[in-house]
Amino acid sequence: MTVFLLLAAIIALLALRVPIGFAFLGPSLLYMMVEGQSLGQAVRLMSNSIASFPLLAVPLFILLGVIAVHAGIAARIYDFAMALLGRVRGGLGYVNVGVSLGFSWMSGSAVADAAALGKVQVPQMVRYGYSKPFALGVTGAAALIAPIMPPSIPAVIFSGQAAVSTGKLFAASVIPALLMALGLCIAVWVLTRHDDNIQQVPFDRSRLAAAARGVVGPALAPVIILGGILSGAFTPTEAAAIGAGYMFVLGLVYRTITLRDVPRILSESVTTAASIMLIVASAALLGYILALERVPQLLSEAVLGFTSDGTVYLVLVAVLMLILGTVMDATAILVLVIPMLMPIAKTLDVDPILLGVVMILSLMIGLLTPPVGTVLFVLSATLKVPVGQVFRGSLPFIVPLLVLLVAIILVPGIALWLPEQLGL
Repeated sequence: MTVFLLLAAIIALLALRVPIGFAFLGPSLLYMMVEGQSLGQAVRLMSNSIASFPLLAVPLFILLGVIAVHAGIAARIYDFAMALLGRVRGGLGYVNVGVSLGFSWMSGSAVADAAALGKVQVPQMVRYGYSKPFALGVTGAAALIAPIMPPSIPAVIFSGQAAVSTGKLFAASVIPALLMALGLCIAVWVLTRHDDNIQQVPFDRSRLAAAARGVVGPALAPVIILGGILSGAFTPTEAAAIGAGYMFVLGLVYRTITLRDVPRILSESVTTAASIMLIVASAALLGYILALERVPQLLSEAVLGFTSDGTVYLVLVAVLMLILGTVMDATAILVLVIPMLMPIAKTLDVDPILLGVVMILSLMIGLLTPPVGTVLFVLSATLKVPVGQVFRGSLPFIVPLLVLLVAIILVPGIALWLPEQLGL
């Protein structure tokens, strides 16, 4: 009954649009006082949950993404993709996916991707005859590549909570991210092949050459970041710091960033990082309370009583994440449920890296589904369109993402092959 009342209070606060960190924190602190638990212990639990070296990479990767946005990197990638693919039927749909794939190596956040690219790509697509729902849908779906492709902020959080290698989880995410892009391109082809309203962009060799020169610098960013991590030259935290420094230098060279922009860049980064860390800390306290109430043990007994098959367990986890992802922030879910799900995964001999890929992909699909659907609301606010219109446009693109999710569960090698080849 105590847990029920606690969760009911949290749900009520979330329904009132209270920020999720405070929605977790208030009822949890009230529980601690009512049950005679020390509030000092609550503070220690929260501070210890974020005082970890792996989580130090989170604010640094956020800083990297913010600098990349201010440096105009997305616009350079867009110009190159437009010059290369604009003449193909449905070309701007492929450009949209390609730009998100290229920018994902630097942003690590679907929200940052949608905000940075949506206001550039959607008006251009509408101008060339694409329907607005289609343009919104492909932009929102393509933005989900960023949290899957390294450097991925959800992957860093999962690694810190599950005590697994961040580099190995990064490597396991590369092929799924590439397959996401491929699946979305197939969806674009299916949806545009008979649309005669779409106009092609004339091919210009000189424009392509100029655009190609403009992306040489940004193209080195994934080599530095992911190459350094997978080769063992850098830890993820060090790679994030080096990547942020490299991106800042690019901004200075391109004259898209000046020293006057530094306070604004730092302010944006700190604000975003602080909100994530508050969620991590408050979710850790709620997780401690659930552990006191033996919720993990009860969940474990229920799951193990239902199945002893690892594949079935992954299906159950995917369904749970898809449902939770529609109503709650992904960071909060990861911090809250990983301590409950990891022991069951070990009992059923499920690879924790595979579990991480399945959980993160499932949660990211939730970013495109109401009622929370953060990417939906970001595109709605950025482009001044109804959320329902964004969701309707996104529906066809959710299909290839769900197909990929099922494929990863049934064929674990999709995620685990690359880490094995790299000896991670």
